[in-house]
Amino acid sequence: MLGFNMKKLGGRSGVALVLVVVLGGAASLAAPPDERAPGAGNAAAAEVATASPLISSARKLLSSRIAKINDRTLAASVRDLEENPSMCVRHRANQTAASQQAAIAALNAAGLYALADAAGFPGGVFAGVFPPVVAAGSACPNLPQPFHAAPGSGFGGHHSYPGGLVLHETVNEFLLAGLAASYRRVYGQTGPGGLPVVAPEERDADEKAEVAIDGDIVVAAPLLHDWAKTLVFQWNADGTELTEFSFGGNGATDNYGAPGDSRTGSHHIIGLAESMARGLAPKLVITQACSHSSPIGNEYKVVNWLRAAAILAGVDPVARGYLRPDKAGRLRLPSLNKLADFDLNAPGPTEVSAPVEYQLHNLSDGDYTQSIPAISVAQKLLAKLAPEFGYDPAAAARYNTKYRNRALAYLSAERLYLLYTNGGLEAVRGQLAKLRAQKII
Repeated sequence: MLGFNMKKLGGRSGVALVLVVVLGGAASLAAPPDERAPGAGNAAAAEVATASPLISSARKLLSSRIAKINDRTLAASVRDLEENPSMCVRHRANQTAASQQAAIAALNAAGLYALADAAGFPGGVFAGVFPPVVAAGSACPNLPQPFHAAPGSGFGGHHSYPGGLVLHETVNEFLLAGLAASYRRVYGQTGPGGLPVVAPEERDADEKAEVAIDGDIVVAAPLLHDWAKTLVFQWNADGTELTEFSFGGNGATDNYGAPGDSRTGSHHIIGLAESMARGLAPKLVITQACSHSSPIGNEYKVVNWLRAAAILAGVDPVARGYLRPDKAGRLRLPSLNKLADFDLNAPGPTEVSAPVEYQLHNLSDGDYTQSIPAISVAQKLLAKLAPEFGYDPAAAARYNTKYRNRALAYLSAERLYLLYTNGGLEAVRGQLAKLRAQKII
């Protein structure tokens, strides 16, 4: 675990200096390769997503949710990330080959990626950690595709179609809002005698709750947590996607030196880096980090993701309040709000300073339990019916770009799954027939 103060050492240049001195090996790392070009299919995917009424309506819903954020600075940042195709990717601003090499060396020194994973990834660790952007190395690198064109995961995974990310975040928005409302209704109401009761349905539990759940975080965290999929899951010309690197641990000794695996998809850490580069508040950024794991029982994972993101953003995570050292010198989650009244870390290593927003956000990102089987079934259904609509699954490029991706962007895998379970193959066939009648497929 690196314990240097990046701010005092001058950001990324300081990282490079420390690593050369401490490791003596930074110079031995291979120079970063030329960045891969942005996905050749990005523009075509954007056209499909833009034309889909389903994606368009979800975009409007998310825009209305952003308007509910009370902190106007936060609202402006979230809107920039979600709606501005010309936004600056701030954690990538002014990067050079040397600064990228220093960041990779820092990740290596901190045990935050596995060398074997890097060796097996196309383009190596540099391609995995620094996916293609437009105007790389400039003061304002741009997105390679608009946010609304991005899929929700790798090709064949949940929401893996143009605009799938928007639908994924829309579901997460509803889920987190519902979880927060449920907690306020069940645990935050008072009845006769001042004792707690469960609020009746007609009562406005959110406004009258006596427990605080941060409304801005409830809106912003689901919108931010997968933002970096715009960088990672770019579209190839044949309608497939770029692959994703996993890091944030070495996969073996990640639990403070004990056995543990905190590797996760690169989009998660890259998104945290962007939030840090924008100076977003610790509670929001940590809540964002908890989408991939609750810190209860797995604090080391969240800590390692924040450590890795801080390296990419060129910030000191302790000075910024994202992490704190405990009495044993290990980095832990900070005691936010009133959690500092009693140091939960002091009695032992098991207690975690974790406001309820962390756990609720983790729960809200759980729709993969349905969306993953949905895409698996939907792809089989589309392939089964493809010949009826003039498509051959073996002709992959035409099949993906003219049929699969369009059908899913307009209908969604989740809708097809729901219709199929009750109406069988004929229900799916009817949906595809509507697309054909409107010359969409």
